[in-house]
Amino acid sequence: MSDMSRSPNVFHPERPSAVGSRNSLAQDGRDQKHEYDQLISEEADKILQTIQTKLPEEVLQRLDVMGGLKEKLYNYFNQNYQNMFNRYITTTEDEMVKKIRNFIDKEENKALARYTPKEIAEMLDQIAGADKFNTGEIEKSIVNMYGHLQGHIQRGMNDLENETNSLLRQKTDVGAFIRGENAYSVVKCAFKDNSSKPKTVTDVKLSVNILDSELISPIFQYQATVEYLIKDQIARTITNLIDQEVEKYQDELIDEGKEELGDTEIIFEKMKRVTNFTDDDVDDETSKRYTFLAKDLMEKIEGLRAEIDPTQFDPLNIRENLKKIIDMENIRNRGFNTAVNSLTSILDTSKMGYQYVENLKNARELIVREYEDTEHQNLPDERYQMRLKYFDAEQLKKEQDAYDEQLEAFRREIQRLYDTVEAVYATGKSNFRVDDYEDLAAKFQKKARKRREAISFEESGDPLVQEMKRTWNEITRFKADSTDVEKLNQTYLHEKTLFRKMLNAIRDRITQVYGFQNPKERVVLDQRVRFLKSQFEDFEYLINPYHIQSGLLLDVDITSIKRKKYTLNSMANVLNEFLHGVSKGFQDAAFAAFKRRRSTVREDIGMNFETTYDDGVAAADPAASTSSEYSSGSSAAHSASVKGQADVSPKQGNIDDDELQEL
Repeated sequence: MSDMSRSPNVFHPERPSAVGSRNSLAQDGRDQKHEYDQLISEEADKILQTIQTKLPEEVLQRLDVMGGLKEKLYNYFNQNYQNMFNRYITTTEDEMVKKIRNFIDKEENKALARYTPKEIAEMLDQIAGADKFNTGEIEKSIVNMYGHLQGHIQRGMNDLENETNSLLRQKTDVGAFIRGENAYSVVKCAFKDNSSKPKTVTDVKLSVNILDSELISPIFQYQATVEYLIKDQIARTITNLIDQEVEKYQDELIDEGKEELGDTEIIFEKMKRVTNFTDDDVDDETSKRYTFLAKDLMEKIEGLRAEIDPTQFDPLNIRENLKKIIDMENIRNRGFNTAVNSLTSILDTSKMGYQYVENLKNARELIVREYEDTEHQNLPDERYQMRLKYFDAEQLKKEQDAYDEQLEAFRREIQRLYDTVEAVYATGKSNFRVDDYEDLAAKFQKKARKRREAISFEESGDPLVQEMKRTWNEITRFKADSTDVEKLNQTYLHEKTLFRKMLNAIRDRITQVYGFQNPKERVVLDQRVRFLKSQFEDFEYLINPYHIQSGLLLDVDITSIKRKKYTLNSMANVLNEFLHGVSKGFQDAAFAAFKRRRSTVREDIGMNFETTYDDGVAAADPAASTSSEYSSGSSAAHSASVKGQADVSPKQGNIDDDELQEL
């Protein structure tokens, strides 16, 4: 193979070459000369046979068919075939050489353009500075273009997915709004028939809660102090540094051949490293908590909020300059403004117009309605309204207290109405006939008491029924006592069920008392029942603040025609795109921290056949060398330990008390 010519310009009839020869590698063992001779001979014989068949005998006798004619035909075909073949080879070789030369010239130009190995940033800085060769605006434009393109594609895919699901299922449910990856964020979703048009119109209530830990850009209340904002930024920095140290410690364990830390062990390692960056000594100015910001600077901004009294404002003071730095970074307003811009832009691009918007910036609340009017009788059957509000822990506590008071008010009013109707029922009963079980029990109460007293208490041991306290209200079952955890997270499901059944019992009792008659008393009682029932349904339709956590709350009220569902389908795209742009989504720490184990990464992944050995013995017996190196390396690695770090990797055997105390 070393004698084979590799140039395309070499042509030899017998010497093998890469291209350009009848013995080239492209022929793959074929005999070109034999094929050529066979072709010419067959064509000459075919023409002779045709001549012998077509011409008369007298003409054939005068022709020298067996000698000169065949030789002339053979030479004629040979000459024409050689001319065609040579023209074809010449043209092909010229075109191939031309393309190769153009390709070489192009690659040489590319190499010549790289006249320096310096980095682009360094080269620009040496030429005229990065500020004169700033491509930031161009990069932002490109990112925006790709972002808009991706948004349009995603919106089209969402429309297609929702329409497909609607056609396949032919129903409307919670899944039409929130997809699987965002289902955890739903606090409440309820479908109910519209009160005025129950057969054709549906009312939908959807509430989504995005926690503080899930927000891409953190949100702060407007009156959050500058001190709190700075401490929050320092805390985030400390957390990132701790994560980097734990990850580095993981790599050290793997390099030494030890097992990786488990999820619980990683938590303990992070906890142990907290004291490396901060402590609880507030008075000592050399404390680690003042590593990022000095104690005297922290004292200057203590209690400083969003505004400074104009009479006390001094641009040269330290606290004013510290506040200016924080305000320039826009940490206070960045998160909520991002959420507002995201929601309104998605509504615009999704063709979900709105006529009313109220952005309560200082209260961190946004109200968007499709129509300005709030009277349902004047509005079309396709409409929506949205309320986006940020809640912190203090606000949620106030909301919970108000919720408790409102529920207690409903309890008093419903109980008052229940007692009134029962009094009306008791007053209207006849004293001479039995109308219900209570009348029958009162009629035979004395006989039942005498019979009960005749039974020895030693035999039964139970007191008289008349002497027992009556706790069952005959409407609902007993409620179990709430634990401390349940008191902090009230559901009120039992109370709501009780109130609903009491209202139904009151309505049935009114019907039993008055029948088909409508006196003034019945009209008043029916009005009160309808009023309390309507108010209680609206209250039950609200969100229980005990089930909301600190973060963004998106409350959507939708009214849509059942067979049309235009607003429902469009709002589904808006909600999913909004959650994708504002929330990081739920992250399981075990999956989020998972990565490929370095111990399973193979060095021969490149598929190299090279094998290097240190000595001749290893080369003679590579298997023995590999096993000995593995055994010695693993034992040495297991015996080593990291200085200044605790070994919390699991070990074989029992753990004594000393090791537990160290952990």
